[in-house]
Amino acid sequence: MTDHTTDQPGAAIAVNVLTSLDQIAEADWDACACPEAFETGRPNDPFTTWRFLHALESSGSVGRGTGWEPRYLAAEMDDVVIAVAPLYAKSHSQGEYIFDYSWAHAYEGAGGQYYPKLQIAVPFTPATGRRFLVRPGHEVTGISALLQGAVQFASENDVSSLHVTFCTEAEAIAGAEMGLMRRITQQFHWENNGYADFDGFLDSLNARKRKTIRKERRTAQAFGGDIRVLTGDQIEPEHWDAFWRFYQDTGARKWGTPYLTRAFFDIAHDTLRNDIALVLAERDGVPVAGALNFIGRDALYGRYWGCIEDHPCLHFEACYYQAIDFAIARGLSRVEAGAQGEHKLARGYLPTQTHSLHWIADRGFARAVARYLEEERRAVDEDIEILTAYGPFRKDRREEQQ
Repeated sequence: MTDHTTDQPGAAIAVNVLTSLDQIAEADWDACACPEAFETGRPNDPFTTWRFLHALESSGSVGRGTGWEPRYLAAEMDDVVIAVAPLYAKSHSQGEYIFDYSWAHAYEGAGGQYYPKLQIAVPFTPATGRRFLVRPGHEVTGISALLQGAVQFASENDVSSLHVTFCTEAEAIAGAEMGLMRRITQQFHWENNGYADFDGFLDSLNARKRKTIRKERRTAQAFGGDIRVLTGDQIEPEHWDAFWRFYQDTGARKWGTPYLTRAFFDIAHDTLRNDIALVLAERDGVPVAGALNFIGRDALYGRYWGCIEDHPCLHFEACYYQAIDFAIARGLSRVEAGAQGEHKLARGYLPTQTHSLHWIADRGFARAVARYLEEERRAVDEDIEILTAYGPFRKDRREEQQ
């Protein structure tokens, strides 16, 4: 474990680099990562909780041989952990969803070595949330200590760069003020505008899109079986056997090798099932397709989909429409449907900004990236404006959203 000491007004803060979450107590991590859960029982999102990150680590989904080597940060002041961050040493750019492949190619084409790099992120999880996890009352000091510690660790270990992905807008602004480069990208999110039910949502759409979605739902639900949404103790161990088959099929087609191991789902059953909404389509009692969602305090996060049989529109139903139904029933404000996919627009998911921060050691290359980010930001803003205008909502609703 490596210590970095930063000078802060009134006290010295030691920023420790941990190679395993077993080196920090769950209560200490979660006091920074999800203090709201101690009051409400549910974190804003489960992805930075000790139990989720530990499931990735203990299942072998991250660690040696995966390209995601844990280097968690923990800032201590007066023997109290005041801030933590999920930091990883990366030997590739897979599983990040804010892409820097072109940066890597350009840097290596100029004779540099882009990997390893450092990444403050939740592996394989393109969901916005806090990345600088600070105990209440230490926000300014904690974020500053984590950022300084991360940059110092990067400099001392001669890595090319440090990246903070899917952070909040407030963190992006704070990081930019401390000298990091800010990047804006986009995803598609569904917003709950106080709908009483799915028909209430449909009433906000123009007639053509409303008709299309109703037809898609009828087609999907006529696949010859039943669709169920399971949470908590409704989820049985055998459901993960079925979902693993779905996940393997999708992972093989998208990434070549699935990111998560089979053990992750067993651990998730033990420690995370109250955070999960599992959509299963079953025919003759046999699951043939499914979608995995995680439940936040005010949002539902769509993560994985897969199937062993192809049925028209079943993907749209399991991933998007069932998620909307669930969010309305639970009073959640939004559904984050994951990375990419402009096909989501026609189904009521609108483009939304996502944020990241970047530090690059080579000053010349950093200037080139900064110019690229400025141009990209203008293009993303224009794209969001155009896509929103062409969204499925009635004109009066589009004006309200804009």
